[in-house]
Amino acid sequence: MNPTYEKLMNCYTCVRNKTSFVPKVALVLGSGLGDYANQIEVESELPYSDINGFPVSTVLGHAGKFVYGYIDGIPVVCMKGRVHYYEGYDISDVVLPIRLMKLMGAEILFLTNAAGGVNGSFHAGDLMLIRDHISVFAPNPLIGANIDQLGTRFPDMSTVYDKDLQQIIRDKALENRILLQEGVYAQLTGPSFESPAEIRLLRALGCDAVGMSTVVEAICANHCGMRICGISCISNLAAGMTDTPLSHEEVQSAADKSAAGFKKLVTEVIRGFRQENLL
Repeated sequence: MNPTYEKLMNCYTCVRNKTSFVPKVALVLGSGLGDYANQIEVESELPYSDINGFPVSTVLGHAGKFVYGYIDGIPVVCMKGRVHYYEGYDISDVVLPIRLMKLMGAEILFLTNAAGGVNGSFHAGDLMLIRDHISVFAPNPLIGANIDQLGTRFPDMSTVYDKDLQQIIRDKALENRILLQEGVYAQLTGPSFESPAEIRLLRALGCDAVGMSTVVEAICANHCGMRICGISCISNLAAGMTDTPLSHEEVQSAADKSAAGFKKLVTEVIRGFRQENLL
């Protein structure tokens, strides 16, 4: 058996020995959304450390557990703390949680993150609908022997971010008077923030926001047949765009300040999935 698939199935068996909960939506909570799980009707929680072989998040502010519950009656699983490539894990471990949530039953993957603004018209605190992505230097999570049980060897990437889900996000932002930018998100490896020259490169490539996650997760979810959408919280303007040095504390603080509107939009969007008969 493919060792990556074998590890995944061992994690799945461990999860199923602890909970029979079947989610419809998988939600990855980025910086600033960590306490969103407190707003759902919690059924159970499962720390990553209780899952045999599961990678554990080491980032400050990332709790590191699955939260199972309901948002307006819709069964969801929340990743409270994601795993990043820069933490030293193999890329297959970084995307293992996404594959695992698919096996649990999730049909839609809702990705969130805190990102640096590359687009000069963006401001700290803006929310950005992810229309497309670019991966820069982060390894493709599908490298290696294909896991045929999950998806095809050469998956199409034309519409990774589902058009119907994007429209729901636009509609809900408009209904709730929440300013919503749109753009292309780029993932670099981190953990260092980007240099001003790298930001100029990203701008030339057509990127609007940059971060250290999300793209590899989206690639993996697309491979295994999930519908995907994503929103970035623009927590700061990227290197070279202001005179202020970048820091994780600044990112966390800005994300926290915009969290109320972000949380409201996430909830309304998940309700919208059901209203549009996508669940």
